[in-house]
Amino acid sequence: MFKIANADLATTFRVSEQDGDGLLGQHACRFGLSEDWTGDLTNGLLKLGNHAKTLHGLENHECGLLTVMRCYEPGDRGHILRLFEQAATQPSRFCYSTTIVSGSQHRQPVFCIGESSGFEGSSGNMVGLFIFPRFQLPPTVSVLPV
Repeated sequence: MFKIANADLATTFRVSEQDGDGLLGQHACRFGLSEDWTGDLTNGLLKLGNHAKTLHGLENHECGLLTVMRCYEPGDRGHILRLFEQAATQPSRFCYSTTIVSGSQHRQPVFCIGESSGFEGSSGNMVGLFIFPRFQLPPTVSVLPV
């Protein structure tokens, strides 16, 4: 899933008291881990939290988009890059889902929701949320020709 919406960002998401204890509801932690991220369009750096940094196999909290995407499914990288390129040119909301592949045994699904804004001056920024479901996908099986 790769989606972008050039939306009226004046209407932001509102959190009501009825949404539970957290932004994703009181039972969300049963199903996954979520963590915020930010992006600075003046220097192209993303800043990830501790969990996202670790699950993406990174050593630093700040890095470029291409560094974050190295662990993603190769077929998804171009789609994700295009989303970020579009969002970096005008206020947008976007989302994607892919799989983090680390080694041959670990495949972690990841969902990302983001928003770009702040284009009034010469800068811009992004904010978003990573969601990591509390399960892993089975390793890919290579089929060798017989």
